[in-house]
Amino acid sequence: MAPVAWSVMSAPRVVAVAPGSPAHDAGLQVGDELAAIDGSVPRDVIQYQVLVDGADPTFAVVRGGLEVEVAVAKDDGEPLGIEVHSALFDQVRTCDNHCSFCFIYQLPKGMRKSLYLKDDDYRLSFLYGNYTTLTRFTEADLERVITERLSPLNVSIHATDPGVRSELLRNRRGATSLRWLRALLDHGIEVHGQVVVCPGVNDGGVLEDTLTGVLDQYPELASVCVVPLGVSRHSNEPGMRPHTPAEAAAVLDTVSAWQATFLEVLGRRVVFAADEYHLVADRPFPPAEAYEGFAMHEDGIGMVRTFEEELRGRVEQPTGVRPGFFAWVEGAPPEGYRAERVIDPAPVAVQIGARPTAGADAGPPVARPVGVLTGAYGAQVLAPLLAELDCPEVRVIEVENRFFGGNIGVAGLLVGEDLARTLAAEPEGHRYLLPDVCLSQDLFLDGMAVADLPRAVEVLPTDGLALRQALGLDREPAGVA
Repeated sequence: MAPVAWSVMSAPRVVAVAPGSPAHDAGLQVGDELAAIDGSVPRDVIQYQVLVDGADPTFAVVRGGLEVEVAVAKDDGEPLGIEVHSALFDQVRTCDNHCSFCFIYQLPKGMRKSLYLKDDDYRLSFLYGNYTTLTRFTEADLERVITERLSPLNVSIHATDPGVRSELLRNRRGATSLRWLRALLDHGIEVHGQVVVCPGVNDGGVLEDTLTGVLDQYPELASVCVVPLGVSRHSNEPGMRPHTPAEAAAVLDTVSAWQATFLEVLGRRVVFAADEYHLVADRPFPPAEAYEGFAMHEDGIGMVRTFEEELRGRVEQPTGVRPGFFAWVEGAPPEGYRAERVIDPAPVAVQIGARPTAGADAGPPVARPVGVLTGAYGAQVLAPLLAELDCPEVRVIEVENRFFGGNIGVAGLLVGEDLARTLAAEPEGHRYLLPDVCLSQDLFLDGMAVADLPRAVEVLPTDGLALRQALGLDREPAGVA
């Protein structure tokens, strides 16, 4: 899939057609540009989906420089059977905040252009789970969200005090834009909030005040995730630094106390701390039931607990979706990261994103030594888990993230350069397993491809079930009837 459209209006372009689908039977082809659908020109994939969902749509198609009309015979609600190139066909609404903690500002030079796009578009929040500050939200946006029920949305709160929030966003509209959050909640839109905690800025008393504000002003929020500041070595903000273990522990204490308050007042915990806080503070993770269904799983809330349950084989399906960093820009289906692909990528030697098949045909038994590649945080979790599961032939290979540096230790930000350096020092002939969360269209964030690595790797979905199957933990021992 091509990156999201940047600045000019473009027609949706067909990039995949499912065999036997209504679109295929009508003659729609890869490369066709859909100039209009029943006379309407969609601005984004949300409007597009509404238009193609009806019965017997007619398309004005530009093909080879000529416009042709294609009528598709289909029932109301029947899938059309095509995939288009982008989520947005008009201009992405870019962010006009200048947050000192913004990770986009901490990227090194020379990466793909699409990675530097700093959006604040509520449509990408609905489709991909991006966070919007609402500083560019308008009455027209509110009307559309309410009318089309674009829910859930994710909103960056950071602080509920107007002055503090304005300073954090470095935008005077930050002091007033949470009025849109109140309006969304008033109209029954499900909203998840986020607080990025910057040590010495919005922790301590400010965090207490923020959670007080959530209870007093926005109690309908579905959840609020409290996440730590990520600082790469490319940051130019001297006031931004990683949490110390003591500061991480203080945040956990604050969240825990407020969970008790929310439980007493609202009957639910509402606020949750990112897994990273437990790793930095060296504290145990809460039990699975404390995450209340893992509503914020994709934001690093409860990932360790779900991974543990999956790896131990206690669940049948993986929990949540792991879209990966910047997955909304390229590599995710335009209908949103929760959507299924129309056509899966053709099988290759290393099947990107393919889930191992359970049962007797799940692949060869683990006969060779296995190395599981992951970041610093993943290594903290995996090593003791594999030791408990008695996997002596499996070792965890921690990949130091020199590309971003700082306190960046998540697997989703591993890049080819660091993986190549690490793998070059590893022996040949072993099996090397890599989580797919660090890939987009077979590319790492630094532009390297899987095929460029010095050792063959097996790319697995980033969940415990996939790793369990790859390691053969579901198989019966040899000689067992």
